[in-house]
This record gives sequence, structure tokens and C-alpha cells, in this order.
Amino acid sequence: MIADLSGAAWYPALPPFLLASLVTCAAVPASMWLARRVGAVDRPDAERRIHSRPTPRLGGIAMFAGFAVALAVFGAGAPERWQVVAVTAAITLAMAVDDVLRLPAWSKLLIEMGAGILVAVLGITITFFGFRSNPGSILDLGLLAVPVTVVWLVGMQVSINLLDGADGVASGVVAIVAGVLLLAAINRLGGPENGIQSGIIVLSGALMGCCFGFLYWNIAPARVFMGDSGSHFLGVAVGTITVLGTAKVAVALTILVPLVTLGLPIGDTAFAIVRRRRAGTGIAAPDAGHLHHRLLALGLSQRETALAFYLATTILGCIALGIFGHRRVLAIAAVLLVVALVMLLWRSRRRTPVGDPPPLLARGAAMPSRARRGGEAD
Repeated sequence: MIADLSGAAWYPALPPFLLASLVTCAAVPASMWLARRVGAVDRPDAERRIHSRPTPRLGGIAMFAGFAVALAVFGAGAPERWQVVAVTAAITLAMAVDDVLRLPAWSKLLIEMGAGILVAVLGITITFFGFRSNPGSILDLGLLAVPVTVVWLVGMQVSINLLDGADGVASGVVAIVAGVLLLAAINRLGGPENGIQSGIIVLSGALMGCCFGFLYWNIAPARVFMGDSGSHFLGVAVGTITVLGTAKVAVALTILVPLVTLGLPIGDTAFAIVRRRRAGTGIAAPDAGHLHHRLLALGLSQRETALAFYLATTILGCIALGIFGHRRVLAIAAVLLVVALVMLLWRSRRRTPVGDPPPLLARGAAMPSRARRGGEAD
């Protein structure tokens, strides 16, 4: 049964969305002050800079504050509310230390794995998959539930961390992903998991809100970066919400919803691993081959790059929601979005004079490592 999106089903998401937006937006200046006090500031240098001024990178603390306050006030019906707050608080604080000290890659991997293990210890695990072709058929993961959950949480953190390479990209993309998860939850209302999905609507609204509140400060030219504290907070939040909601619905293999919607960062991460292995470097070694680097090299501005990511993520979200039956309207939306994305890329290529080197690559391969601003660990 398809949910009526024009009805009141989405109303519970509105209060946490608004409160999270306001709290995050108001808390960002405090996070900027703290970042300057502890030295968590990205400074331009001669080799690699897109930002032209010293920029604080502890915005993730403000994002977590907005998310946590919204859940504390409006999250009474959300599943595992305090467990979600606890694990997102833990990863935000741990990665804030990295924003200050710049921890080595292996230390960050241990923290990412620790966050996944903590989620499982708190009882939030992917225990089974269901199949749409045979609703009565369920694959019980058994002893694999914990490792599968940990891998999922680590993958979400790494993917969103690598996505945070241009102003406004990561927070905007995650806001869209949260919106897709919200619509997927609305579509499951009225079923046996009605209580769970009502809570997912609140969780998704709070996550969207903190992303929107942060975008006010982070849209190009950014006045603050989310840092590893922010990208890992978003990764754990998205991963946990999907485990609590769509990944546990037995009527279909609906883990495809977040997988498809997050196709860009997940695909970019997978390609980065393959690319670096072929080059004989470590998978954590920085390079300039990420998708946002390539879009910037094509001549897109940072705002246009962010818009391209938003359009592509929305297209993938439409495809993912098609799993739930929103086929006719979402097919039209997807076509229109594809047209808009193609026009954006065409306009950018037309604007770059033939024969001129791409704006980023002309400065050498090291230049686009703006992704190393403290919000990305590659």
C-alpha cells in the first residue's frame, strides 16, 4: 500500500526538523570559537587550497547538538532514542579529537570499527534480510548479524567522510538521504512495524534538520567545515537509522533503499580503493581522483558541484523509492532531474575554454586535496 504523502504522515518530522535546524545554526558560532581555541583550523597553503582563509573544522559538534536536542525534546516515540544519541555522541567526540590532533589512518579505522561495535552492543543490529519475490522467505544472519552491522556502519562513515570534499556537499547529500529514509518509513506505516517507522520519521526529521542548519554556514564559500567529527556523526546517524528502519523490514530486501540513494559516495569509495590499489599506494593515501575533484576539474564551481551531487542523489533516491511502489511520479521526477543534471554539466563544459587546462588539474594533482581539510581522511 502506498502512503499518502499529502496527508499528515510526515507532520511528526516537522518539529524535530525545525528544532534541529535552529539549534545547529545557533551552535555553529560556538563550535567555530572552540575550534580556534584548540587549533582545529584549516589554513591555506601554497600547495593545496580551494578555501582562501583559515577555516575552523569542528562544525560536527554543532550538528550533533542539534540532532541530540531534537531527539531529547521530540524523540519519545523513536526506537532506541538514547542509544542513538549515545553512539553519535561517542563518535562525534572521538573524531573531534582527530580534528584537533590529526590521528593516523589506522587509529581512525579503529574508532570507526569501535562505533560499529558499540551500535551492536547497544542492541541495534541487522538480524535478517527479507525478499520481495518471496515475502515468506527470510535470511536469518545469525552469528553474522554483528559483523554485518559493523561493516555497514564503517562503510557509512568512510563513504560520507570521503564525500566531504567540497563546500555543502556532504551535509546536503545526507539531508536528501534522510528525506528518502523518511518517505520510505512513511510508506511502511500501517504495517506490523508501524511503531518503528513512526520513530524513524522523527529520527530522519532531526537528521535533516541538523544538516539544513549547518548548510547555512557551510555552503560555498564555507565559513566552517564539519570536520571528521561531522562526517562520522552523519555516517553513524545514517547507518543507525537504516538499521533501525528500512534494513529490518521483512517484505523486501529494502536495505537497497539507503544503498541506492548513497550510490555516489559508496561508489566513489569503492573506486578510490581500487584506484589506489592499482597505483600501489595505501587505500588511505590522499589523491585527486574523487568525483568532486573531477567535477571541479570540469569547470564547475563549488556550488555547482554541490548542486550536481544533490541532483544525482535525488535521482538515486527516486529510484530507491521506486522499490516501495512510487513508480509513476518518481519516474517523471527522475527524468526531469537527469535533464537538469545533464544541462548543468553541459553548461559548465561550455564555460571552460577549449584548450585551457581544467581549473583544478592545471595546478597539479596535489592541489585538489581540499578534501584533506579535516573533513576527509583519504
